[in-house]
Amino acid sequence: MRPRELMWILWPAFVAAAVGSGLVFALVDPLDITVFGHAVTGRVGFYSVFFLLQWLITAGACALTAWLLPAHQEDDEDL
Repeated sequence: MRPRELMWILWPAFVAAAVGSGLVFALVDPLDITVFGHAVTGRVGFYSVFFLLQWLITAGACALTAWLLPAHQEDDEDL
């Protein structure tokens, strides 16, 4: 995989993860989340893990889209 193709996958995934993390940051307080009566983690840890998981999920979706694209297209050919 060429570096340019890798950026086609990672950059949109990063932007989507940043937007999603911004929404979660605005709407969710991690200290209110409990699992079996115990707090999950601190705020920074929760937001960091959430961002990385969302980046991985969206990168997987972008990679699947790149994989499904045709291998070669002519410049004057319509999609």
